[in-house]
Amino acid sequence: MTLTLTVSDEVRALAPGFTHLVIEAHGLVNGPSTEASSALLDDASRRLAVRLDGRAPHEDPHMAAWRAAYTAFGSKPSRTRNSAEALAKRALADGGLPRINLLVDLYNAISVAHLIPVGGEDLDLVQGGMRLVRATGGEDFVTVAGGEETVEHPDAGEVVWCDDAGVTCRRWNWRQGPRTRLTERTTSAVFLLESLAPVPQVAAAGAELAELLAKFSPGARIEVRSPESAG
Repeated sequence: MTLTLTVSDEVRALAPGFTHLVIEAHGLVNGPSTEASSALLDDASRRLAVRLDGRAPHEDPHMAAWRAAYTAFGSKPSRTRNSAEALAKRALADGGLPRINLLVDLYNAISVAHLIPVGGEDLDLVQGGMRLVRATGGEDFVTVAGGEETVEHPDAGEVVWCDDAGVTCRRWNWRQGPRTRLTERTTSAVFLLESLAPVPQVAAAGAELAELLAKFSPGARIEVRSPESAG
């Protein structure tokens, strides 16, 4: 069954230029990072360096738009960076990008190469549909701190992704909760590519990710949904 994703009117009013593209995939094969996925991450870092041409990630117009959106809902973008900017900083640092697992490596490579936030959720662990809303502050966000599971609550007005069980990602795309993340056991997933005006080539990024998923998981059923404007 196709996962339903909705964007609230409050988020649309906050960021009228928001667009997202969704890839739903079944029959995926995941596992530890490989030489091939590692090479994709290295190549993405090189592509990012060419794109930025000596600028810092936050100087890119798309990252500046995300910083403005974060500021609009009360977050400090220099402390809680959107996922694409955070990855870009790591890609340009001496340590490079982390190797997580095969599927996460693939979407992280696309995020860095195209400088857009990309996330992945295990469809078997998502409860009900997913919604992008402004939090009341009473929602549960289950995370891990000091090796122990703990429950946090978003700030009132914070933009969050949530499902029927609670928040799946805080501050739009800043921190994903462990409950729905992609693990080596994941076989079905939804990938979300997000952009703000000035709109980058989100369709091209989605097509490239779909190609990678098909290459690394032959026979997987992959559906790409056209960009949906929240404006």
